Amino acid sequence: MTMTARTRIARLRTLALTGITTTGAAAAALTLMPTTAQAAEATQAPASHAVTASKKVAGSESRTTSRQKSGTSGNLDGWIKQALGIMKAKGIPGSYDGLKRNIMRESGGNPAAQNNWDVNAQKGTPSKGLLQVIDPTFNAYHVSGTAQSVTDPVANITAAANYAAHRYGSIDNVNSAY
Repeated sequence: MTMTARTRIARLRTLALTGITTTGAAAAALTLMPTTAQAAEATQAPASHAVTASKKVAGSESRTTSRQKSGTSGNLDGWIKQALGIMKAKGIPGSYDGLKRNIMRESGGNPAAQNNWDVNAQKGTPSKGLLQVIDPTFNAYHVSGTAQSVTDPVANITAAANYAAHRYGSIDNVNSAY
């Protein structure tokens, strides 16, 4: 084997290893920061892994319908505005833009979104709701006056904003998975 052939083989091995490393790093980054499509895809996991989005949506229809009847909410804009009112009353910082940016990144605006594939899910505590909160975090940062349900849109937003305020100063300071 000539030196040129050895050099080529070494370069190919280096490129192959670099490709594998880069691919692994990209996969890790995607795991940490799911796109809107990935967050939506997570809700389509088989029923054997977790409650599917359709079951959750069906189970939350009555809550959504009652909010729509009362005129206080029923859509993403309404949920964010309702949460901001509660946050203001409780002294929790955050803006409409900061909440919406994080919601769109985390769940695509789907209150029934559930992540069944990340490290939290593997440990038995999948992230749920608009801002992808795990149950222990929701319970620790739940804001009184909101529903005691991690998938309730307003309760999810306010608990996540309360957590972000304690950890990062405000939900507005969060620009990636938190």
